[in-house]
Amino acid sequence: MSGIEVVRESDLKKGDSTDGIVRRRAFDSENTIVSQSRVAAGVVSGWHHHGARHLFGFVVNGQLRLESATNSTRGVDLNSGDFFHIPAGLVHRDLNPDKTHDLVVVNVLVGQGPSVVNVRGPSDGEII
Repeated sequence: MSGIEVVRESDLKKGDSTDGIVRRRAFDSENTIVSQSRVAAGVVSGWHHHGARHLFGFVVNGQLRLESATNSTRGVDLNSGDFFHIPAGLVHRDLNPDKTHDLVVVNVLVGQGPSVVNVRGPSDGEII
């Protein structure tokens, strides 16, 4: 029987990147990745999706606006303490509307394949 695993914030490993989001991994197994994302004050990330993985998130600190790229851009606003789910393959971007504080989110990616696929979005003229 194995014991409790602990990963200190100082020991987080570099995760896959998207413009505007700094991702650091705590745990990585065959079907699950647990990570922390930081979005600096006022930043809008690049458009991306998580392949065949579902993303379950928790806003630790700050404000988060998630916009999805469907036929039109749709968004949802979240605050500290809120949970969210992004279905596999949904193209989206993360926005930190707060101009003075960073946003911190804990993510759990479930599934297999790439954890991040960066794409062009509606503001770039097309969605891939």
